[in-house]
Amino acid sequence: MTQILNNCPAPAKLNLFLHVTGRRADGYHLLQTVFQLIDHGDTLHFCTRDDNHIVRTTDLAGVPAESDLAVRAARLLQQAAQRKYPLRPFGADIAVEKQLPMGGGLGGGSSDAATTLMALNHLWQAGFAREELMVLGLQLGADVPFFLFGSNAFAEGIGEALVDVETPDCWYLVLEPGVAVPTQQIFSATELTRDSKPVKISDFSGALVGFGKNDLQVVAAKLFPPIAEAIEWLRQFGDARMTGSGACVFCQFEQEQQADAALQKVPAKWKAWKARALKQHPLAHLQS
Repeated sequence: MTQILNNCPAPAKLNLFLHVTGRRADGYHLLQTVFQLIDHGDTLHFCTRDDNHIVRTTDLAGVPAESDLAVRAARLLQQAAQRKYPLRPFGADIAVEKQLPMGGGLGGGSSDAATTLMALNHLWQAGFAREELMVLGLQLGADVPFFLFGSNAFAEGIGEALVDVETPDCWYLVLEPGVAVPTQQIFSATELTRDSKPVKISDFSGALVGFGKNDLQVVAAKLFPPIAEAIEWLRQFGDARMTGSGACVFCQFEQEQQADAALQKVPAKWKAWKARALKQHPLAHLQS
């Protein structure tokens, strides 16, 4: 019997700070960050099939289905489910409505993957616990476990060691500078510092606003001048900074009206939007 789950949110994340504290022998960087969910993102739609085909029913410019993280997540879950229930079909049609820019530092692909894992685990009645999905998700990227975690998190390691953290109830104005930043290019830059002093959750929680910095920002802003320009413009409203490895930049506001006022002043050359901070993932209930 066909099962349908439409309008599944894949929310964006912001890195409220991002410190690079070292580098492992395998080349992965050691990080500390706070991941913040926001109410702006992609939307996915799922329909089960009575065969074992995974089909993306929408076209995404520049993203072949085979490399789409949503499709890859579905196939990864399918393989795990077939080991548990070898006689059952695990197929799905997946439609992806993209809102988040690629190379924006907002975790769009990772969030799509996490939403796919949660939705299909539910529709297929595969019975995997959240922790099991997080292990699967890590195979797709270091940010995927966060989106499965269910709430905002203080992250360490390569981003997979997560602890629940309280974050401000606020609004954000986000600017898209119009460039796509390859994450690998930023992390491999020789000028990237990798020696930030480790911090504690209490250091972040005790700060009123603007804790820490984004160690990747200096490198990205130098390589991609539109990022530096967007940050400089946004600083007139407060502590503007870049999220992830770029390119999007954001500023925090206590009140929605303040974010609206700033949004109205954004130059037409940039795409900009406001978003509210979320306390938990909109699909967290699927894992209860």
